Amino acid sequence: MVLITGLCTFLYHLPQIYKWLLKPYYVSSLLMTVAFLAVRKAPGVCEHLATQREDGNSCDFDWRETEILMFLCAIVMMKNRRAITLEQHIGNVFLFSKVANVILFFRLDIRLGIVYLALCVACVMTCKPPLYMGPEYIKYFSDKTIDEELQKDSRISWIVEFYANWASDCQSFAPVFADLSIKYNCAGLKFGKVDIGRYGEVSNRYKVSTSPLSKQLPTLVLFQEGREMIRRPMVDKKGRAVSWTFSEENIIREFNLNELFQKSKKLNKSRDLKEEEQSDVQPKEVSNMLLPETADVQPPTESKKDQ
Repeated sequence: MVLITGLCTFLYHLPQIYKWLLKPYYVSSLLMTVAFLAVRKAPGVCEHLATQREDGNSCDFDWRETEILMFLCAIVMMKNRRAITLEQHIGNVFLFSKVANVILFFRLDIRLGIVYLALCVACVMTCKPPLYMGPEYIKYFSDKTIDEELQKDSRISWIVEFYANWASDCQSFAPVFADLSIKYNCAGLKFGKVDIGRYGEVSNRYKVSTSPLSKQLPTLVLFQEGREMIRRPMVDKKGRAVSWTFSEENIIREFNLNELFQKSKKLNKSRDLKEEEQSDVQPKEVSNMLLPETADVQPPTESKKDQ
């Protein structure tokens, strides 16, 4: 049953996986993930590698390598329990596979370990994870526009994401936030983002730390009438974020998006009614404006015969 579910999931996401294969980040990460497996199983190469197997077969994993790989699978499964999107699942596999490969290569030969570690550093420096470029109804703020927009109209509620492009969690959360903006965006409920990695003043102003140790990225804040109402994740006294899963269900529940959306729809209806009333009043005003002019004009005098 598990294999069938996994196969169906793979086939469902096959078009997206095909797009990934065209991007340098995923290509390089995939090659770095299977590097040790390829070296250990490659004919003509594996015969010259060291091994601790009793049968002396250097083209197969020894007991220590098998133990490391099993530990890798356990770590990936534990981390993926909190993963939301497919990008997060794939990112966890890439990250911990590279760590395991570093250990395996250093254990096999220190020279191979140094070469692999240098390649990992080069990939990190040159191949950045692709940013989300899908549809969204999100307004991007700067350090000069965020305060003005939040206080511009007291009837509008804003859900603002504080993020940084270098944070992998922010990149993984981007499609979730974009999907929420498409579902719930309206005149009275809007979505915004501000890059605090670029605008450091905003991080200090709204007390969102950019340190990786604080784990405050991304941070979602609900603003109503220009004031902060809800923040996730919450921050303890030590300045560390309380563990919280950025899933679509959690955000809808914690921020009461359904209720906010219903109130925003009422705001839309009231605005439409006001516009209709204004459109009805305008012709009357025009006619009233014309009345004094017509009153000044004297009608033609009637003749005695007409009277």
